Amino acid sequence: MPHEPLIFVEVALVNGVSSTIAELLDETKPMIHPGKADTAIFYSISNCQAGLAGVAFGNFLIKNVVKDLIAKHPNLKTFSTLSPIPGFIAYLQAHRDEVVFTAKELKLLQDLAGETDVHEFFFAMLGNLPDSPLETEDLVCKPILLRLCSQYLLTKKRGKHAHDRVSHFHLSNGARIERINWAADLSARGLSQSAGIMVNYFYILSHIEKNHENYTDHGEIAASSAVSKLARA
Repeated sequence: MPHEPLIFVEVALVNGVSSTIAELLDETKPMIHPGKADTAIFYSISNCQAGLAGVAFGNFLIKNVVKDLIAKHPNLKTFSTLSPIPGFIAYLQAHRDEVVFTAKELKLLQDLAGETDVHEFFFAMLGNLPDSPLETEDLVCKPILLRLCSQYLLTKKRGKHAHDRVSHFHLSNGARIERINWAADLSARGLSQSAGIMVNYFYILSHIEKNHENYTDHGEIAASSAVSKLARA
């Protein structure tokens, strides 16, 4: 079908890097003039044709969007996504025997679990997230889930590439995992898929091609020092 778009990217022009989907979708917030924004947030990438589901649109799709935005809005300095992690909780559930807690985490979980097995308690809590999002156990769960999520994104693979399909897309496009955000998507879907956690992937023009090559050829995942440190905790 000529002249019909095959794919579209939704972009919010804001000041600072967004950490929750709610702040991007809040229609009551004052609009920022595009000429005064310093950051572009890519928060939705969608195929327009059902028959194209699963079809790759090239390794530098976002790079081309970044170049177009710079040409139109030279005031923009940061190009980031706010992305879901659809495979995170499913991966934990499928590999629950591989989940290991630190001594500190184990003590905190034992205090909450009482006589219940710590692993059973932890995974039961994950299963209840869509019904009772992020309540009493927040302070205990937050560091544990952020650590496990960073390890999932940096170390869990399908072959040599990222296990999570959204992560694979952005890493293939030359992005860097910049920040992991707690309580970023409190919808039922966000809680069930990723415990409400979302990721900022940064697109830095001078690094895109090198990141793409390292990931595509060697499976090397570019990440900020903060995310790398979190994964080693």
